[in-house]
Amino acid sequence: MSFFGQKVLPAIRKLEDLEKMLASSYEYGVLLEMHISRLRGIYALAQKHDKKLFLHMDLVQGLKNDEYATEYVCQEIKPYGVISTKGNVIIKAKQKGVKTVQRVFLLDSSSLEKSYSLIERTQPDHIEVLPGLMPRVIREVREQTKREIFAGGLIETVEEVEQAIAAGASAITTSKKELWKYFQPER
Repeated sequence: MSFFGQKVLPAIRKLEDLEKMLASSYEYGVLLEMHISRLRGIYALAQKHDKKLFLHMDLVQGLKNDEYATEYVCQEIKPYGVISTKGNVIIKAKQKGVKTVQRVFLLDSSSLEKSYSLIERTQPDHIEVLPGLMPRVIREVREQTKREIFAGGLIETVEEVEQAIAAGASAITTSKKELWKYFQPER
């Protein structure tokens, strides 16, 4: 299983990471921790290189992560998709026709149950499970929600990527360049 032929979604934390991703054969990635003033230029550059980037709304610097900011970003920046832990952000992005990823932190059985309720309410296109080192939970969330799962957080080895994929994750979100290089899709 993979997300459009990618086992890894490169997570971009700084401009040097963006340059590496743009020069790679990856088509899809995740933009993290960028200042709002850089988004328009980054997305224009990504479009020029035929790259599709999910924007992690909770980590945009200089922008509140609420439905108003989401509406602005969807209309003005036009990301491929948005990622958020906030239900109102996911709902607004869906209304604007943008792909959505509901990010959930699974710390215990209570957080898992609350996440199921949130997912039922928001109906995201994809779910990102953190930490991504829980094959049994990845399998359970995929079966319970019938949605594509991204696994992220604390995944550091090729074996951990393969275990998450084998458990039902479509892709792994990671900022580890070694994993980007190892799993780079064929051109």
